[in-house]
Amino acid sequence: MTKDFAVGIDIGGTNTKFGIVDRKGNILEQGRMRTDAHDNAEEFIDELYKNLWPLIANHGGTDKFKGIGMGAPNGNIYTGTIEYAPNLKWKGIIPMADMVEKKFGLPTRLTNDANAAAMGEMMYGVAKGMKHFITITLGTGVGSGIVIDGKIVVGHDGFAGELGHVIVRHGGRLHKGTGAYGSLEAYASATGVRETAIEFLTAEPDAPSLLRNYTIDELTSETVYNCAIQGDAIANRIFEFTGEILGEALANFVMFSSPEAIVLFGGLTKAGDLILKPTVQAMEANLIQVFKNKVKVIFSDLKEADAAILGASALVWETDH
Repeated sequence: MTKDFAVGIDIGGTNTKFGIVDRKGNILEQGRMRTDAHDNAEEFIDELYKNLWPLIANHGGTDKFKGIGMGAPNGNIYTGTIEYAPNLKWKGIIPMADMVEKKFGLPTRLTNDANAAAMGEMMYGVAKGMKHFITITLGTGVGSGIVIDGKIVVGHDGFAGELGHVIVRHGGRLHKGTGAYGSLEAYASATGVRETAIEFLTAEPDAPSLLRNYTIDELTSETVYNCAIQGDAIANRIFEFTGEILGEALANFVMFSSPEAIVLFGGLTKAGDLILKPTVQAMEANLIQVFKNKVKVIFSDLKEADAAILGASALVWETDH
């Protein structure tokens, strides 16, 4: 019997998305569930099974499936484990691929979530045909997938390319998940934008802003965006500040691997030019001459859920080669 389908699963800090993918990269059916509603991995997998199994059954059951591919924060492609993920409730080392394989009875491979997104871009997205590019995911955290010579860089232990955790501000903002001060993720993630909003509003208590109409719990990167497009000065400054920090970091990454493009992906990209313009400006300002005006900074054209699901499912088809 031909194995026509693969499952792609993307475990994010807040939501988990999953889908059934055919060999051509079409997502035939998909769903999502909360990641953060589960205090341990066992409960999470039980819930995943409840949601995903009906989709597998709809497409002929396990006989029709080649396997399951997963992307997860701090996912290790060599061991199939999630190790000390700062954005997940589950602490320590979780043998996720083994646990899912036992539950579903299908061969399961796992990699870092941003590497899965980069794989999705390379096979199906704006980076199709590119041999050198970096994907930066701007979501709850900041992830990255680095592609050099057409291969994703994983390093000797499976964890290469954690660009979200590089230090961009000496002695800067505390990252509650890692304990580091001044990392890129503390500023350029959706969580970071919210922190910046709180800092700016507190620093200027008398400055008028639409953001003051929200409680602290209601402040999100989305509310900042909604206020910015209405011309709110503080909201616009938040995006300028975020873009400046991201752009400086991208300049460092460019000088390290000389990519053809940097593909921005994830919730924060919905802010469009509000984030893109200051980012590109700061990147170019911090590049030495030989790198200037050479690297495209582009948004992913894959739907956010799709890229991660496709990239994760690509792990399954990879074993064909």
